[in-house]
Amino acid sequence: MIKIILKITITILLFVSNMVNAQSFQGKATYQTKMKMDDGFKKRLDSSKMPDDRKTFMMKMIKKRMERVYELDFNKTTSTYKEQKKLDTPSETKSFSRSSNDVLFKNTKEKIFTKKKETFGKVFLIKDSLQKLDWKLEKETKMIGKHLCFKATAMKEVKVSFRRFKKSSKKEKEGEDEGKEPKLTKVTVWYSPEIPINHGPGDYYGLPGLILEVNAGNYQILCTKIVLNPKEKTEIIEPKKGKKVTQKEYDKIMKKKMTEMRERYKNNRKKGGSNRRHVRFN
Repeated sequence: MIKIILKITITILLFVSNMVNAQSFQGKATYQTKMKMDDGFKKRLDSSKMPDDRKTFMMKMIKKRMERVYELDFNKTTSTYKEQKKLDTPSETKSFSRSSNDVLFKNTKEKIFTKKKETFGKVFLIKDSLQKLDWKLEKETKMIGKHLCFKATAMKEVKVSFRRFKKSSKKEKEGEDEGKEPKLTKVTVWYSPEIPINHGPGDYYGLPGLILEVNAGNYQILCTKIVLNPKEKTEIIEPKKGKKVTQKEYDKIMKKKMTEMRERYKNNRKKGGSNRRHVRFN
């Protein structure tokens, strides 16, 4: 009788202990993003009348802008993903101003996300459903740091937008964008079942382990550091302040703003009589 009571007590204690560990489990992962320059963009830049020193400066700044460092704070079901703040030089701030206060909150249990994004001096709160990817689990493995990772692939819709302005361009008159239509891009990721949560950087999630590397076209996200159950816990909070919109509504607002900017550019060019070609990289 005593043995049975002891067994039941141990079972209950183990169950409670596992529940506490699951609730208090937390981690922090650091990611670095990189992007290779698209050959088409390079050709457009080379064929422009921009001075060589300006081209070199622009390439350097774009590369630096794409190489960012992010932190992913996570527990079993929720996470926040935000850029680490760094000080830019005055020339960088003037040429490529961006906000490092954006936050992406994900709830993988409820399949929803909330993104706080500062754009054109306004704070938006984008709330919508997470995009579900049809992951194909592969047999290939590799080590990332000390963690054994498995390969997974999926096809994802990615918008690529290169806008060119040419004098007397038919597309400019019609207000059309080049490469506006979404295209399917193969995404290859590496995840580690040793960290059994379904989180990942950016909007990637849904695998039986933390995603440590993402490769999508010319874009790469690589985990450089992981800390599990740190001594100093980070409170994972969903952003609350900002104009609430859906992803579709936000895209519509951005399209309108870009159209307004394009019209201002056209008017300024007509006044200045410039024949320069403007290339926007997004």
